[in-house]
Amino acid sequence: MPDTQSQRLALGLSYRGTAYRGWQSQPDGRTVQDHVEMALSEFAAIPITTLCAGRTDAGVHAINQVLHIDAPVQRDAFAWVRGSNRYLPKDIALQWCVPVGPDFHARRSAWGRRYRYLLLQSPVRPALESGLCGWSFKPLDLEAMRAAAVHLIGEHDFSSFRAAECQALSPVKVMRTITIEQRGAYWRFDFDASAFLHHMVRNLLGCLLAVGAGQHPPGWMAEVLAARSRDAAAPTFAPDGLYFVGPYYDASHAIPEHNAAIDWVG
Repeated sequence: MPDTQSQRLALGLSYRGTAYRGWQSQPDGRTVQDHVEMALSEFAAIPITTLCAGRTDAGVHAINQVLHIDAPVQRDAFAWVRGSNRYLPKDIALQWCVPVGPDFHARRSAWGRRYRYLLLQSPVRPALESGLCGWSFKPLDLEAMRAAAVHLIGEHDFSSFRAAECQALSPVKVMRTITIEQRGAYWRFDFDASAFLHHMVRNLLGCLLAVGAGQHPPGWMAEVLAARSRDAAAPTFAPDGLYFVGPYYDASHAIPEHNAAIDWVG
């Protein structure tokens, strides 16, 4: 619980994850959380700790990561954004700040989370987009992947798509929607679920691409899901094109779900 003299704030954050060892703080300080807490603490001139909506892995980006802090000093909401951004590297930036009630929790209050994967289909690997999109040199079948994705919708045990080191209490999650679109040489995969397991999106994507490349029929996805075994699924796909679009909450919290960064990867 926040201190009685503090104010709880929710903040939105965008970052390019290429240079970092993921979100969660590490002893070497090479994580997004380490940089953000340092910047907030410099601005406030007092140590600040954060709690985020979803911890991202090394190399994974975020469009609208949401975190909350219990601010021990009073500042205007947007002053937290501009003041803290002065101390952040160019590939990490706070986007917004809103006061919230003491009952708001960036992780536990979230109704769901969204991820997006951007993929280049090309005979040669990406160059300008290196680190910002995944790559498939094989042609992909859109309708086959959409048919495979149907098997994932609903409440399921997603153990087949769970990393061995996952610390989630339960592998049962609700997949609300999966949208797959092609725009020229680029593909966009959107996932909306109640929550995600460690490496879940990258493991789902590996299976979808195996179907899209003709290695398995769409019905194979149902077999993988039913197996509840990581050994049944395709290898974990690269993190390069994975973006944490962000969480969403009850409207009463008035948490922004959009910022300018989403247009860049849309």
